[in-house]
Amino acid sequence: MTLFRLIAPTIFAGQLVLGAATSDPAPTTPGGGPVTVALTLPPVLRSQEPADSRHLTLPGPPRSAMPPALIRKSLPPVAKMSKLPTRLVEDPILRQPLPRIAVTALAAPAKPALPSEMGREIAIYCQKQIGQWKEAEARGVLGHPRRQRPAYDEKKATNGTIYAFADPTGRYKDMELDFDRDSGRLRTVFAYPSHLTWQECRRQWDGPTTSADAKQGRTFYSYTNRRLDVLVDATGKVVSLGWY
Repeated sequence: MTLFRLIAPTIFAGQLVLGAATSDPAPTTPGGGPVTVALTLPPVLRSQEPADSRHLTLPGPPRSAMPPALIRKSLPPVAKMSKLPTRLVEDPILRQPLPRIAVTALAAPAKPALPSEMGREIAIYCQKQIGQWKEAEARGVLGHPRRQRPAYDEKKATNGTIYAFADPTGRYKDMELDFDRDSGRLRTVFAYPSHLTWQECRRQWDGPTTSADAKQGRTFYSYTNRRLDVLVDATGKVVSLGWY
């Protein structure tokens, strides 16, 4: 109620001022022209908000004071580029066929030279390495083994490893080297010939032998004057040679 009592007299006073301004005839000057009267509004009717129309200057390069026509005249004339010739010129070098490049095949790495004694009889050469070679030395001469299998003693207990190598001389189908489990050194050499009969073997390595029956009709011969055992099948063909 108190606020309404304060607003009502204020509105009424403003209406009186506007009515007096519109009811009285407009005063004139001695020359007959209208007199400009500045109305003073009470504080309660005055606008407290600032005017909306303002000028905002954005950042940027200063505007040139030179007119655009003078700017165009002051620029140097642009030279016209001449048109490129449309006729193509052939290069006689490009018409020549490209030279052929010879492709040389990469040569396979050379195998190490075999000792002369190995070329004569690789099995005898390997026999001389018994007690000296380890697997690393055998790989250095015969290459990477094809396969391997465990070696057993008389009680069927594992006591070593047998590695199968390819024969670099081509005399035998396979060469097997038996390495002891404890010392890691070579102890037995096995050779598997492609074509060798017991008669040919006797001519090559003579001397007295003992024999024993083996399985599947095979015979096991042991030389008494050399460290050599020979397994022969029923047809007289040598199955394997064993040096120890």
